[in-house]
This record gives sequence, structure tokens and C-alpha cells, in this order.
Amino acid sequence: MSRRPRLATTALLLAAALLVGACSSAAVQPSDVAARTIRVATTTGMVADAVRNVGGDRVEVSALMGPGVDPHLYKPTASDVGTLDDADVIVYSGLHLEGRMTDLFEGVRRTGKPTFAAAEAIDPARLRTPPEFDGQHDPHVWFDVSLWQEAVDGVRHELARVDPASAEAYARNAVAYLAELDALDAYVRDRAAEVPASSRVLITAHDAFGYFGAAYGFEVRGLQGTSTSTEAGAGDVQFLARFICQRGVRALFVESSIPRRTIGAVQEAARAQGCEVGVGGQLFSDAMGDEGTPEGTYVGMVRHNIDTIVEALRLT
Repeated sequence: MSRRPRLATTALLLAAALLVGACSSAAVQPSDVAARTIRVATTTGMVADAVRNVGGDRVEVSALMGPGVDPHLYKPTASDVGTLDDADVIVYSGLHLEGRMTDLFEGVRRTGKPTFAAAEAIDPARLRTPPEFDGQHDPHVWFDVSLWQEAVDGVRHELARVDPASAEAYARNAVAYLAELDALDAYVRDRAAEVPASSRVLITAHDAFGYFGAAYGFEVRGLQGTSTSTEAGAGDVQFLARFICQRGVRALFVESSIPRRTIGAVQEAARAQGCEVGVGGQLFSDAMGDEGTPEGTYVGMVRHNIDTIVEALRLT
């Protein structure tokens, strides 16, 4: 191991030790939060959005990872340690999406602080297990809206457990939001149907859209694997370019949390093999858009993605 990775790993372990030590106090009691808002620390924007929709005015949410941040590679900062320590509840996505932070969260959970992985609420039988992921489940569950609904209900259950006095409010909020997600799921299906089956080929920088493809009828190919910590080589680029040319793929898509040059390399390789393929637009995969924009919400992000995909791939 080179010196740089060793230093990075050491820094992460120190942060984890500091956080677990800081969180060694007793778990939050219902009486502690009955008269004030609950401080919830989250990781990704998708998780933060779910907590805000279910928690309503009972929660104060802090998200560690903003727009354009890759959760697979994210390492906690000193300020993150403080945010997690101050929180009454920690909610993260889970299924190793947050990479090495998973061990940190498991350590905090053992101290008694309420710490919940949203994906734990999803029926394991519905989860994908990509062969290159060493037996682990694909963590990108939010791309199937019906799966994300199960995670949202898990958030409701966790907030009600910590704050039982507000359980009815959480249930009302969850029912309203789940109805909104029902409409979103129907919208995605209707829009996907506008693309001929033979043209439903989605090429992205990394394999984040497997659940999307399975739910809505797209064949999905990513240059990198399920995690961006897996680097693609020249052979991977050439193989994907050959597939694009053979299938006559109309467009490739960049991701907001991955450098554009990743897809650029595939474009160049396809051109060298005698076919031109354009970029159909930017998709939000592991991070949502800027706060205050439609894409800064889960519903807006999903609508943006399917609209971008359909406009690029349907025959006009």
C-alpha cells in the first residue's frame, strides 16, 4: 500500500474513533425530544429528502453530502463528526453505498444512538446482487420508485420509534408522500413507454441504474461497476464502445457526481470504431441537484432523469 492511501485510511479510522467516542452517551429518550424538533443527520440528498417529507416540522435535517458528491468515495470531515455527534438520529442509505462510512455508522449504532439505514426497510428479495459486487446488494435502490417507497416507510417507523408522541403526524406525512410517489412511479412508466423497446438502452458512467432498468424496461450498461471505487480500464472502454456501435445506441449520459471525461473516453473509442454517439444529457445518479431547484428533490430528480432519457432515446 502506498503512503497516500494509508494516510487516508488512518484519517478515516481516527474520525470513526472520535465519533464513536463522542456518541458514547445514552440513547435519546422520547421525553428528550417531545418539546423540541428532532435533529436528524443524513448522508445523501435522497435520504435527507425522505426524512424531511416524513418528519415535516418535527425534524431539523442536516445532510452531509450535497450536490455532485459521490457517496461511494466520500470520507467524513471533522465537521461531519460534530454534526453526527449533535444529532438525535442518524439516517443513512445503506447497502454499503457510503463505502467505508458503513463501519463508522455500525460503530455509532452500538453506542445506542438511533442509527438507521433506510435500505434496511426494503424486502431483501427485491434487491439486486450484481456479480461483481462480491455478494453484496446493489445500493442504488431509489431508482425504482416502488423500492424507495419501502425505504420511506422505514424512515416513518424509525422517527415514530424515537418520537412516539408524533407517530400519528409521521404516519399522515408518510401517507401523503407515498401517494405522491405512486404518481411519480406512474409518470416514469408512462414516459418510458414513449421509447421503442429496441431503443431502451441506457449507457452511463457507472452501473447505478440497474433497478431503474429492471423496473421500467431498459437495458443498462455502465462503464464502471456498481461502485465508482471500481476503476474502468482501456479494455472496458473498448468493450462498451463496441457494444454501442453494434446496437446503434443513440446517446450516452453523463452523471452529475462523476467527471464528464469518463463518458468522453467512450465517445472517442466509439468514434475510432466508426460510429458517432452523442451525449443525451446529464443524469442525477448518486446525488440530487442544487437546493431550491426541482432536481434538488427526489421527485424532481426522478422526473428530470426520465425526461432526459426519453427525449434523447425516443425516435422523433
